[in-house]
Amino acid sequence: MEKDFLPECGVARFLTLFDGAWATLIVRELLHGPHRFTELRAALPGISAHTLTNRLRLFETHGIVTRTAYPEIPPRVVYELTPLGHELRDVLDAMNAWGTAAPDSTFVSVA
Repeated sequence: MEKDFLPECGVARFLTLFDGAWATLIVRELLHGPHRFTELRAALPGISAHTLTNRLRLFETHGIVTRTAYPEIPPRVVYELTPLGHELRDVLDAMNAWGTAAPDSTFVSVA
């Protein structure tokens, strides 16, 4: 994703990087502290290894997450939010507050 093609609207910029539910759920888990890949997969039932890997790489590229590989046998890799990633706490807290306060009827399908 090149800067020249980023939308000017902040909400559109956010959605460009955080499209789909998994992105915000990965950040939610990392807000609790550093995690290994297998810990993240266990905390996010239903996410594929492919999706998790792609999201973590994207977040690393954009400065949301750091990846630290330790020279151990077996190798240990830990993912952690950067200061920029930690700034997402208020966003996720606001989403949680809204989702918790919204009446159940908000989520009923109208089809």
